[in-house]
Amino acid sequence: MLNPGERAPTLKIISINVALPEEVMIGGRPVPTGINKLPVSGPVALGKLGFSSDGQADLTVHGGEFQAVYGYPIEHYPHWEKRFERGPLAPGLFGENITTSGLLETEVCVGDIYQMGAAQLQVTMHRLPCFKFANKTGRPDLLKDFLWSGHCGFYFKVVEEGVLSAGDKIAKIKSDSRAISIRTLLGLHKLDEFDPVLARRALTIAALPPLIRNDFTAKLAAADRPG
Repeated sequence: MLNPGERAPTLKIISINVALPEEVMIGGRPVPTGINKLPVSGPVALGKLGFSSDGQADLTVHGGEFQAVYGYPIEHYPHWEKRFERGPLAPGLFGENITTSGLLETEVCVGDIYQMGAAQLQVTMHRLPCFKFANKTGRPDLLKDFLWSGHCGFYFKVVEEGVLSAGDKIAKIKSDSRAISIRTLLGLHKLDEFDPVLARRALTIAALPPLIRNDFTAKLAAADRPG
């Protein structure tokens, strides 16, 4: 809720960031990664599985239909600049494809559909950081902090392909009446905030990815098991 006299934030794309997979040295061995996203200028084509000139190294944990685009709020950058004791941090640092303004995990919900440029994107889940992310930031302890901060960002599936550019406005065009926020989903999945009622509600949302759906189904089955 806005305070009296406070303006609503402008929903827009701050930056579009892409990178093809490359090898980096982690623990003395070469590891393929697509996390080193860099901002690009001009229009960029978005297909069902992501932006042109972009890719993921490990499709078992990134990419695919339900994780085609990763968005991260510019609003969280000051938090990490303070945490890292350096700045300013450039868009794309967190491996996000789109750095956004006006979208926060406490308000963005699973199933929400947004118009961005000529494309339509649907929110699916929160980001789960990996060791490659910790290596990029030079902070081995960051993975736990990233999750518990709630500043996880959000994945999208592509409902309608199109061209996007930095500066494009973002507009929510559809929401699911049963939806839960990304922050709530993160808590249910990874922050020891599991609630059977909310988990069952989440399972009714068509946009919920199989990864989360299978986890919740297993947890509910275990909870219902006698003894």
